[in-house]
This record gives sequence, structure tokens and C-alpha cells, in this order.
Amino acid sequence: MAMEGASKTGVSNEVLESYSGLRVTDVCDGMDALGMRETGLMASDIRPLWQDRVSFRHRICGRAYTVRFLPTQRKVPDQSPDDFYEWMSWWYGELAKGPLTGEICQGDVVVIDGCELGSVGFIGSNNALSWVAAGAVGCVTNGGARDSDELGLEGVPVYCRENGRSIRPGRIELDGTRVTVNCGGVTVRPGDVVVADGDGVVVVPGGEAEVVAEQAWRHARKDKEARRRLYAGLGRSPDWTVA
Repeated sequence: MAMEGASKTGVSNEVLESYSGLRVTDVCDGMDALGMRETGLMASDIRPLWQDRVSFRHRICGRAYTVRFLPTQRKVPDQSPDDFYEWMSWWYGELAKGPLTGEICQGDVVVIDGCELGSVGFIGSNNALSWVAAGAVGCVTNGGARDSDELGLEGVPVYCRENGRSIRPGRIELDGTRVTVNCGGVTVRPGDVVVADGDGVVVVPGGEAEVVAEQAWRHARKDKEARRRLYAGLGRSPDWTVA
């Protein structure tokens, strides 16, 4: 299994905290101001699996913990239903582990390069909760996610290409964790800043994260000020999004 950057990498807690409250659009505007046009903006079909329209619990911001899977070249053996469950357990344990909960740190966003296999449920109600228990704040994949009803009920923020239904065994194998991946047409390195909301997902290179946040807040503050004036003109009470 490939391994890059085995030690914890990424921006400081202080820089990461500076992204709290920023929207994907704010971050994109900040990157534009620095000449980073289209840099880090994932494909528009990677969308939130569920959305909270009141408190926006689907929004996430954190450091990338990356995982890469590849399509298998192994044949699936003929087997009885009883044999299938033993084989399935073996495949998960030996060929398709990941993300590895022992590697996840507080504030991580699990980013899975699922080799564009939308039919495979890389994220489900069980494994996603185990990542949250390990410290993850959400998940992003260019593949699929399953158990969508339960994931929404559990409140685990998930961004994916489509609703996957099938399992990993017989389809994919783990290639590496904490490696550089391609997700949604974007290079994601371990420790990069990942911001996601109803508009999609954007990734900020770790080395540029501090200056991007500064520019993003310039746009965010102007937007809030303008909307507060509009609210006042409409006789509308300000909500928390313009505070």
C-alpha cells in the first residue's frame, strides 16, 4: 500500500479556525483574487447527500485525510451464500480497508478517491459514524454513498457523486491512505483545507490557506454588510447568516 506524508500534515489549528463561517463561494472569490481561478473547485456533480436548510449542519470545513481505491483485477470465485459472507469479510479486512480510524485526526475531512465508481457505496451509515467517532467532521468522494436515509438522520455530512448501493468486495481494492488523490477533477493532498456546503466542494492548498482565508473574509464581510442593508430596507429581521 502506498504511503505519503505518514506524519500529520496540514494547516495549523489557527488557520483552519479562520475558515469557520466561510462559504464555498467566499473561498472561491478569495482564490480568484489571488489568481487561483478554478483551482480546487470540485466537479459540480459532487453534491451534498442531504441538506439542513435551517442550521446548515451539512456544511463542513477541515483538513483532508485522503484515501485512494482502485478497481480490482481479481476474479470473484463461485461460492455458496454461506461462503460469500466469509469471503466478503476477508476482502474488507485484507483488500479494502480504509479509511483507517487510527489515522484520522480531530477536524479531518475524509476525502475518498473512489476511481469514479458511483455504483459503489464507499461511505455508509456504519463506517461514516466510525470516522466521526475518530474525529472526522465529514466525508467527500467522487464515488457513491449508500444508506442515505440513515446518514441524514445521523447528521453525518457527506458529499458524493451519486447514491451508491453495492459493496466494495469484488469491485475495488485499497491503494493508499494519506496520499495525493484526484477527487472531482481536483488534486487533494493530505492536510489541504476542504470547505463544502450546498454549492459543492472547494479545496485550498495547505500552503495557500492563510492568504486565501484573508481574501475570502474580505468578500464575506462585504456580502454580509450588503445583505444587512437589504434586510433593513425590506423590514426583515436579520438572521444568523448576516451576523
